[in-house]
Amino acid sequence: MANNSSDKRSIVHMDLDTFFVSVERLLDSRLEGKPILIGGKSDRGVVASCSYEARAFGIHSAMPMRMARSLCPEAIVLRGDADSYSKYSRLVTEIIRDGAPLFEKSSIDEFYIDLTGMDKYFGCMRFATDLRKRIIQESGLPISFGLSSNKTVAKIATGEAKPNNEIWVEPGREKPFLAPLSVRKIPMVGEKTFQTLCNLGVKRIHTIQQMPGEAMRHVLGKNGLLIWKKAHGIDPSPVQPYSERKSISTERTFDRDTTDVFQLRTTLTAMTEKLAFQLRRTQKLTGCISVKLRYSDFKTQSLQSRIQYTAVDHQLIPAVKQLFDRLYKRRVLIRLVGVRFSHLVQGSYQMDLFEDSSKTIRLYQAMDRMRDRFGDRSILRASSMGARSVGSFNPFMDNDI
Repeated sequence: MANNSSDKRSIVHMDLDTFFVSVERLLDSRLEGKPILIGGKSDRGVVASCSYEARAFGIHSAMPMRMARSLCPEAIVLRGDADSYSKYSRLVTEIIRDGAPLFEKSSIDEFYIDLTGMDKYFGCMRFATDLRKRIIQESGLPISFGLSSNKTVAKIATGEAKPNNEIWVEPGREKPFLAPLSVRKIPMVGEKTFQTLCNLGVKRIHTIQQMPGEAMRHVLGKNGLLIWKKAHGIDPSPVQPYSERKSISTERTFDRDTTDVFQLRTTLTAMTEKLAFQLRRTQKLTGCISVKLRYSDFKTQSLQSRIQYTAVDHQLIPAVKQLFDRLYKRRVLIRLVGVRFSHLVQGSYQMDLFEDSSKTIRLYQAMDRMRDRFGDRSILRASSMGARSVGSFNPFMDNDI
């Protein structure tokens, strides 16, 4: 049935199925059909991703690797190849960019596409189906999608379509579609909220649909009303146009122009720490870094590099220093240095769970809690302590540096 209603949108949510596992199977077909665990390979490591075969044993992401291996001793454990995952994420992004009128890249493996009005010319379901087929053919990766009138219902529909399938929730069918599902399916319902609702006897979305909105607000505050609206299939949030130029950056102009390489590298380290913290605070990952130098004669040079998606200092700092070493060839006085992270996508620690131990992840979480409470420079690496200031911070600039 075509959507002829002028006030109804057509939103597609696309999600690459078990993305990390699917990339590994694309690179090694012998992994097909086998339980796969991806993450730190030591007993102290953490599961970053797992196959459907492994999930059947009760394994899930962020589970300690030792527990996962005890649940499924025959599972194949892989360290993870973040470079390959970043490469395939960009490939799928380019396919969607080429075919979709307006899209949002909400994470490394998730996309929203606004097809509102296309029924007049083509048919939204047909368009989405053809785009999905093209992604599968050109990337070799399985992908699922949900089509509905808003982002929330489309995302939930994608979850119901998996693995490697598609669902269309037609206009007016949002509430009946959602009703029998667990309240845990609502995107903003985490484990704590889920337990609170279960304790009240609220386990299915249908129950929320029967409740007054004020009751949900009373139990969960303003988030309760948002959850109530989502349970009714109400979500006016727009698809945010994706731009790989979206960035965060910081610059430092020195009181005196300098050729002190130690001072320059120390300042760049401190800048990188600051920006990496901002990424983690806003749950984003960067896929491209840039370093800028301005000389005493005001000539400016910059160099950028694509990297695997990440938000952790110990990966970003060496990459920034490497760019600086490649860039600083004139050995004349420097008046300004700058660092920029661009090609930002939504994400958190998942791309960094390939560490051999979860200790590193816990360390970052502890440092970030201290910075949230006492300020960005309340805890620093020794290598950045010599930087008195790291300059001005520009969040999500659209301009090149």
